[in-house]
Amino acid sequence: MADNLPVAKTLSCMKIDEQTLIDFGAEIKSYQQDDFIFQEDEKPAFYYQIVSGTIKENNYNELGSEFIQNILGKDQSFGDSFLFLNKNYNINAVALSDCKILRQKKSDFFRMIEEKPEISVDTNKCLSQRLYFKTAMIQNLASSLPEKRILGLLDYLKSFHTDDDKFSFLVRLTRQQIADLVGLRVETVIRTAKKLEKVNLLKIDQRKIYY
Repeated sequence: MADNLPVAKTLSCMKIDEQTLIDFGAEIKSYQQDDFIFQEDEKPAFYYQIVSGTIKENNYNELGSEFIQNILGKDQSFGDSFLFLNKNYNINAVALSDCKILRQKKSDFFRMIEEKPEISVDTNKCLSQRLYFKTAMIQNLASSLPEKRILGLLDYLKSFHTDDDKFSFLVRLTRQQIADLVGLRVETVIRTAKKLEKVNLLKIDQRKIYY
């Protein structure tokens, strides 16, 4: 059954040149591990791009259980889509390690993409890509097949990364976190991951999953 499931092939989301961001008013901010970069219900005010370190996007349900949306690292941006909406954040961004992050005011971000339309085109491509993979993930979560649920999630997570080579993406989620995200028992995730490795759709090395 898993033989018919496709391996992800994603477009690359290009980072914005750091000097260009600085030329248009961005500054490098330092965050310590566990610091909030932004929180749910705050009004989006900045474009963020990671210089070093790792962050997670998450939220919590009414019982206080954490739902990890994504884990991102060097050269990746986050929270971009909220700049184009008149809506508050519905996620948090939290430093998983000490981080340095380029932070650019919303007004400067829009001034930059107005003066440099090629950046606007790349930004729109990246946001469209993320929407495509998120829609595909939601469709796969409706499947009764655990293989499709897990691969749908991995496709979505990998879509944020620039290297789309096979097994180039390290999944920085525990088996339990994957289970929570796709609505499966952790035992099912462990068993299914081993099946997917056998048919060469992912790789497990020292208990870490590569996709």
